[in-house]
Amino acid sequence: MPFLNPLTDYAFKKIFGSAESADILLSFLNAVLGFSAPYRLQQVSIQDPYLAPTIKGMKESFVDVRAVDEQGKHYIIEMQILPVQSFEQRVLYNACKKYAGQIASGDDYHLLNDVIALTITDFTMFEHPEIVSKFKLRDETGRDYSDDLELIFVELPKFNKQESELANMLDKWCYFLKNAKRIQQIPGNLANEKEIAHAFSIANRAQLTAEELEQQERREMYIQDQRGMLQKAKHDARMERNHEIARNMQARGMDAQTIAALLEIDIAQVLKLLA
Repeated sequence: MPFLNPLTDYAFKKIFGSAESADILLSFLNAVLGFSAPYRLQQVSIQDPYLAPTIKGMKESFVDVRAVDEQGKHYIIEMQILPVQSFEQRVLYNACKKYAGQIASGDDYHLLNDVIALTITDFTMFEHPEIVSKFKLRDETGRDYSDDLELIFVELPKFNKQESELANMLDKWCYFLKNAKRIQQIPGNLANEKEIAHAFSIANRAQLTAEELEQQERREMYIQDQRGMLQKAKHDARMERNHEIARNMQARGMDAQTIAALLEIDIAQVLKLLA
């Protein structure tokens, strides 16, 4: 049975942000936050749950999943597939906006609850090898200022474990996110986790309406188009850079073979750049 690609914004919100997804989101949050008994979150309420699409086209926005736990702490969970300009600032802005938006002018500040912005990316953001990165307000010595605002990033490209290597719930959820679209049958060690089995059930293409399948395909095509545009932009920028460097090398008396060796490209490409 084929499954949706949970990395698309549409499928991600359907799986983690539907009205019946509270158990899924709760398990995922506990895994990413590293909570274990007796400190695990016990309850989350999903705000603005996913509804089946009713409007054709690409103008619909399935930006994020928003939830509140039993202590009033707010969570903003977002799936980001492609790197975009000012992405880090956008994540911080959304978290700050949610934090400040809890009270109106004149309200007491003690009414403010903590906000955690959890972002899953399908690209690498940081140089360190850890999959999960957590950021809080701290002073220059590393002492926490407060827990009011926390940014958490899960970088899926850093997760490379095979099914037999899955050691905990974080591993299993990362495996689900990264591999669900390629799986035809739920692996046994994932099927035994009822929340992940539930996620697979929601992601089962056979249970979707024709309209939902069309929406998913539109999102996947859109992502592929955006990825292609990004790759072309990088290629064009690289070619422009090589063109400038090759011209400078030629002006210094270097021949095409030397330029090709230094730029690590074919002589034919060098000749094209110098033409």
